[in-house]
Amino acid sequence: MSSSTKTPTNIHLYTAQTPNGIKVSMLLEELNLSYAVTALSFAKNEQKEPWFLEINPNGRIPAITDTFTDGKPIRIFESGAILQYLVERYDGEGKFSYPKGSREDWEVRGWLFWQMGGLGPMQGQANHFFRYAPEKIEYGIQRYQGETKRLYSVMETQLAKSTSGFLVGDRLTIADISCWGWVNSHDWAGVSLDGFPYLAAWLEKIRSREASARGANVPKSTRTKELTEEEKEKIAKETSAWILQGNEHTAKK
Repeated sequence: MSSSTKTPTNIHLYTAQTPNGIKVSMLLEELNLSYAVTALSFAKNEQKEPWFLEINPNGRIPAITDTFTDGKPIRIFESGAILQYLVERYDGEGKFSYPKGSREDWEVRGWLFWQMGGLGPMQGQANHFFRYAPEKIEYGIQRYQGETKRLYSVMETQLAKSTSGFLVGDRLTIADISCWGWVNSHDWAGVSLDGFPYLAAWLEKIRSREASARGANVPKSTRTKELTEEEKEKIAKETSAWILQGNEHTAKK
């Protein structure tokens, strides 16, 4: 993703087209930073290969490497930590963040952790039971779709009070970026945005940003809403195969 108009860095992003993966590329694009990309194939289990475990011992995407302020390499894993690192190191002008320790800064951190501990895990489970589970368990589907809707209502209430259309203050922050990929894939989890007008407007507001749109299509464009149900089912079956294979591998340990 390097460009002569971008600020040069030694950042290398290891990612895939997932709600967590695109958080980092969206912020990198908004910050106008150059970066290299390696797309990992879950089907090939590349995220579990020894070379990548040296970067992220948990074997998950996204992760980045960079040259730290001391001139030595640094690895950062977990999407929330990466977002914090990028704004603290590269957003010196505060275009996407607030002064450290300010009220707004703590509010942003609250929403970031809310996404990491709530929205991501709950909608992730909705995805699993609705799309990937080998048998349809209605309790699991309803439980996690319902919790996802509840979390959407929390965002809806916050956005209804916002004068800027963003979650915190007057600008796009990592609070918004961290949540966007999940809400954008609501259809994949079988959750509708009907009844969430402020959330739907927020989704489009960020999608209309040129930099965010570029980042959301790294490493490739995936627009599930344009797919037929048959195509979605085909993708779900292919994904389910490696998920179940991973479950079998874990069970043997």
